Amino acid sequence: MAQKTSRIRTVHFINKKGRREILCSLKNPSARRSPLKHSPFAIAIAIAMETGRTVKDVSPHEFVKAYAAHLKRSGKMELPHWTDIVKTARFKELAPYDPDWYYIRAASMARKIYLRHGIGVGGFQKIYGGRRRNGSCPPHFCKSSGAVARHILQQLQKMDIIDIDPKGGRLLTSQGRRDLDQVAGRVLVVP
Repeated sequence: MAQKTSRIRTVHFINKKGRREILCSLKNPSARRSPLKHSPFAIAIAIAMETGRTVKDVSPHEFVKAYAAHLKRSGKMELPHWTDIVKTARFKELAPYDPDWYYIRAASMARKIYLRHGIGVGGFQKIYGGRRRNGSCPPHFCKSSGAVARHILQQLQKMDIIDIDPKGGRLLTSQGRRDLDQVAGRVLVVP
């Protein structure tokens, strides 16, 4: 099992006798002090384990906020003219109060595709759906807007973050996975 130390910038492994061995140092990756021979692939995995964080390692709320800010800052996503007046679902009464709701929804959808590829417009309608109040009648589940989900997926596809899955739905491209992991690496993890 690898133990990670962030101050020393070395990767330690526990050998069979229970002793700590230094696999690799980030300051000098070629300076291995371990008596065992490790492949370059094992060294790369160990370094990535110490420095890298993925979307699964950080808080979903913090990641979505950070990735929404990244999307807004990049300027590649163009907002439609109807973002300030549209409702996000039939069961909503008003449009969202947050002026950046479009970026937040896009970041949330990109995270959902990262975690579970193959989600399409119908899947996002169910994910972002909610309770429709029917006045004096009992409430029932209602799907969210398909146009909003479709437009965001088209924008993410234009930015080359996602692509169409041949089996159905959408999947993340390698560039999209790299971008999401880079943003996740910048999110602070509070123990």
